[in-house]
Amino acid sequence: MIVWLDGTHGAGKTTTSVLVQQLIPDSWVFDAEKVGETLMDIKPALPWTGDFQHWPPWRPLVVETARHVLDYAGGTLVMPMTVLVEQYWREISAGLAEHGNPVRHFVLHADQDTLRERIERDTVLGPSSFLLSRLEPYAEAARTWLRREAEVIDTTHLTPSGTALQIAEAVRR
Repeated sequence: MIVWLDGTHGAGKTTTSVLVQQLIPDSWVFDAEKVGETLMDIKPALPWTGDFQHWPPWRPLVVETARHVLDYAGGTLVMPMTVLVEQYWREISAGLAEHGNPVRHFVLHADQDTLRERIERDTVLGPSSFLLSRLEPYAEAARTWLRREAEVIDTTHLTPSGTALQIAEAVRR
């Protein structure tokens, strides 16, 4: 099984993924952003599109990497990754389903003010104009397709531990 943690930057995906992994036996964390970072390391650089998710190889590589990790390790793969383009989510989820990997898709949501504050207070990345630029596309995706495709957990007033517990309990049901 794959537990996909979606939502924009500042929602708590990375922190929550580690905590979810601790609550689900035989689980692993795989951050699909690493696939994008690998593509970004290609020299000379691939034509820049503004986001590695727009590169056609990224989506099938995420599917294949997840599939091979599950084939090798078994268990549950916890994947923290923002996907704001519905077509990209459909490609990824269809690819995973084609290989028999069921997906529980959760969106970690918070209101715009909370997200902005979390991004501006980020001690690892620091305030980032790139991350802030993703707030409006996230808001649009959240208003439209994400609510139909995923289970939404409002993290505005939840601790990462509380969020992880809700996800682990939902997965066990």
